[in-house]
Amino acid sequence: MLAQGQPAQELAARLRAGRCAILMRHGQTDPGVGDPPGFVPGQCATQRNLSEAGRERSRAAGAWFRERGLQPSAVLTSAWCRCIDTAQLAFGRHERWAPLDSSFGRGDAREEARPQLLARLSRIDAGRFEVWVTHQVNISAFTGEPTSMGEGLLVDAGGQVVGRSSFG
Repeated sequence: MLAQGQPAQELAARLRAGRCAILMRHGQTDPGVGDPPGFVPGQCATQRNLSEAGRERSRAAGAWFRERGLQPSAVLTSAWCRCIDTAQLAFGRHERWAPLDSSFGRGDAREEARPQLLARLSRIDAGRFEVWVTHQVNISAFTGEPTSMGEGLLVDAGGQVVGRSSFG
């Protein structure tokens, strides 16, 4: 695995080679763990959302990609507003994909998501990469590694971690 703080040019070169995805944890949120009781995906007022620092860092992540001429072929997100907002602020677009929805308290969802994640990874062509904005619990379940808010892990077509960055 490439160490945290690896030179940006190494990570950018790996992304340009393609056949990979960035599993990005949503940006910094308002304090708390999980979501309040009664939250509803898609209804932001019921959820824990991005803080102003999270919004700024999401924009900075997008600038990191643009400055290097890197354009993801897809930007997929969880249905949770903090993931959608991270993607929109960074890349100006998103597509919701259920396997990225938070599996917090839903262990069966982790097991169901894994083969879907691996199948999609295997279909990413050379010279192309995707960004998947999701949650710590999902990233840890898939890779075995923790991430900070706003941090991303670069995974190859087999799901192996080959890089890490905070993009900014």
